[in-house]
Amino acid sequence: MAGYDDRDGKIWMDGKLVEWREAKVHILTHALHYASSVFEGERCYNGKIFKSVEHSERLRRSGELLDMPLPYTVEEIEAAKKATLEANGLTDAYVRALAWRGAGEDMGVASSRNPIRVAVAVWSWGNYYGDAKFKGARLDISKWKRPSPETIPSAAKASGLYMICTMSKHAAEAKGCSDAMMFDYRGYVAEATGANIFFVKDGEVHTPLPDAILNGITRQTVIGMLRDKGIKVHERYIEASELEGFEQCWLTGTAAEVTPVGQIGDYSFEVGALTREIATDYEKLVRA
Repeated sequence: MAGYDDRDGKIWMDGKLVEWREAKVHILTHALHYASSVFEGERCYNGKIFKSVEHSERLRRSGELLDMPLPYTVEEIEAAKKATLEANGLTDAYVRALAWRGAGEDMGVASSRNPIRVAVAVWSWGNYYGDAKFKGARLDISKWKRPSPETIPSAAKASGLYMICTMSKHAAEAKGCSDAMMFDYRGYVAEATGANIFFVKDGEVHTPLPDAILNGITRQTVIGMLRDKGIKVHERYIEASELEGFEQCWLTGTAAEVTPVGQIGDYSFEVGALTREIATDYEKLVRA
């Protein structure tokens, strides 16, 4: 496909649909210099965005955490997403809602006089990890750690927080891996660069406590699915030394959906029955 700047279609920007190639911002846009932006990644299945309202609500909360109150209500964001999907003729798509501080009177760190802008783009996007959904993704272990919530607003899906994720994933791909697992500032297992992580041992599930990472909407959905099945889920701190004792592993996220993991560094995991069951059940749920 063509680059993301050179496609046919429409993008919703600041209350109206514009031609895809004309969806532009000025070089002195504040977000480009100071990462004053937040976003959501969502998937539309059979014409319905999964957990759409929850994503719109989180977009607004993220903006508030960055002292960037969005000029649109949840209902208006919902309408914008629907209009963008219809304008592009898509019923199965990835949906990207984005809010940022634009160009204005300020061009330093402070930017309270600059307008807050909002856009929605949609496009077709297959499996985030390619064939890893069948054989298990291979993960590197990142040298970068997720920062303390005293350092960054970890509850916000803020663009600037993904800088070390990009660096980690580039390093992982250079080694032939699909992604990288990151530890947090204390040395506990945290997440992958854009997905939450789960482990299985003796029929029970273990996943990092989300006190320094984003508590993903897909993560919360999968935990609910597991508990509905009567499977015990432990949300807790996970030591690096525990990796060798886990039997199965998977990632969750809007883009990742439920993706099995076959290897993290030197540690191997089976794509076991529970992993396959949850992946299948999630696929059924989002298309229900």
